[in-house]
Amino acid sequence: MKLRTVIYSGKVEIDNVPIFSCQSCSRSEVIPEVKPDLTGLIAGLGSEPGKQTFLFNECNEWADLLVEAKVNKVRPETQDVEELITHRINALLDMYLLAQSLNDETWLADLKKRLGQLSRRQLHT
Repeated sequence: MKLRTVIYSGKVEIDNVPIFSCQSCSRSEVIPEVKPDLTGLIAGLGSEPGKQTFLFNECNEWADLLVEAKVNKVRPETQDVEELITHRINALLDMYLLAQSLNDETWLADLKKRLGQLSRRQLHT
């Protein structure tokens, strides 16, 4: 698995997208856990987007965890990523409790979305 840049419509760069790459056949595929968020981002751009760049890890928890895991290690071990997942879930749940106590519906919706992304659980390292 690698973090790659996906180019949409020749104008939009979406950086840090987790991709499976087969070394023997050179085929690449977006990992299933992030595919719904990537297609949603692309759908929101429309058919004639302007030139722009996105960091996919800013809108997807899996991509963000993988970017974080790669910061210190070229090829993180499964255990390292599992520890990051546990830490991230706990942090999101703490923020959820805070958002709930503040009655911040927008923040709650964002946190639900992020926790939902992590619940798509088939990690491949």
